[in-house]
Order: sequence, then structure tokens, then C-alpha cells
Amino acid sequence: MVTGFNKDDFAVFKIEGLESRMTAIQETIQPKFKVIGTELTDYLATQLGNEMFLHIAKHARRSVNPPNDTWLAIANNKRGYKKHPHFQVGLFDDHLFIWLAFIYELPQKANVARTFLANIDQIKALASDFVISFDHMKKDAIPVNQLTKEQLKRFKDVKKAEFLIGKQLSKEQASTLSEADLLATIKDAYNALLPYYQLSLKSLA
Repeated sequence: MVTGFNKDDFAVFKIEGLESRMTAIQETIQPKFKVIGTELTDYLATQLGNEMFLHIAKHARRSVNPPNDTWLAIANNKRGYKKHPHFQVGLFDDHLFIWLAFIYELPQKANVARTFLANIDQIKALASDFVISFDHMKKDAIPVNQLTKEQLKRFKDVKKAEFLIGKQLSKEQASTLSEADLLATIKDAYNALLPYYQLSLKSLA
């Protein structure tokens, strides 16, 4: 029975060695991603009025270093998510993240950046517990109200620059949530982010 994430899930990232850590991710975290991700995929499809697809990170390119985080992604493309605006839920060793993500593989991300520059005041007016990251590989994030035009311009102009907006829950916070409470928390975050997802799709059309 899936009951949300617990401290043992976060402790997976302390396991040494690629094979051992990947086995733990596959056995303890990915089954939860499947259940939670299926629910969230259906929810987003209903909210958006079009089919969405669940992708669970495989970390297939890794040959030596074990992953420092793992995630599920939901996109409107069946074959992949990295080249599309997408939603993520995932874990580092110390926190859970909930993102609307625009990563560097996204073609024409400059169009998204221009749209967000035009809507920066609305983005900064999101609830105070929303945060922004500029690199999906790092834990760092800033409060949404600290977003600057310069940062969005960098996202527009620098090929490797990324833009992720959402929430981070400490492992202590996340570990206290039942599956139902976790899903409600994620859905609430996604509801606030859906207008920006839809704006991004329009900018890429």
C-alpha cells in the first residue's frame, strides 16, 4: 500500500554505488511514482482537456555515479518529456520537489522566456511558498517574489539555462503527509501553475 513518501525513501540517496542505489530506487520509490503519477496524470489530463503521459526517470545514461535525485514527469508527449514543458515530482535526499519545468532541451525556450517576462508580475504574485530553480540538477531555489527580469533574460539567452517553478517540501514535511494529503498538496501547486503551463504552450505554438 502506498502511503506517501517516508524517511526511508529519502535515505536511498545515502546508499553507496550506482547498482545498489538504483535497485533501491526501483524497489522503493518507483512503485510510489507509478501510483502517485498515474493519479496526477489523470488529474492534469482532466484539468487541461487533453491526454497527458507519465514518464518515470530511468537514469539509463549513468554508468558510474549514482543519481542524487529521482523523479516522475508528466507531459503531453508520449515519447518523452525533456523537450516539452512538463510537470515533475521528485526527491533529493533532503526534500521533495514539485515543479513546472522548462529544461535546456526545450526547443524555442526563448519564446517561453519572453512570455514569462511579459507576465513577471503575475508570476511573482504567486503564494509565498512557491520557489524558482534555474538548474534541475541542483537543490538551490529562490522565493518566487525574488525573480528578476535579468534571470528570465538569462533563461532566454543562455542555452543551458533552465526555469523551474513550484514548491519544495523538506523531507520532514513530506514524511508527515499521507498519500491523500501529498496528492492534495501537489494538485494545489499544479492548479496555481496551470495558467503558466498553458501560456507556455501558446508561446510554442
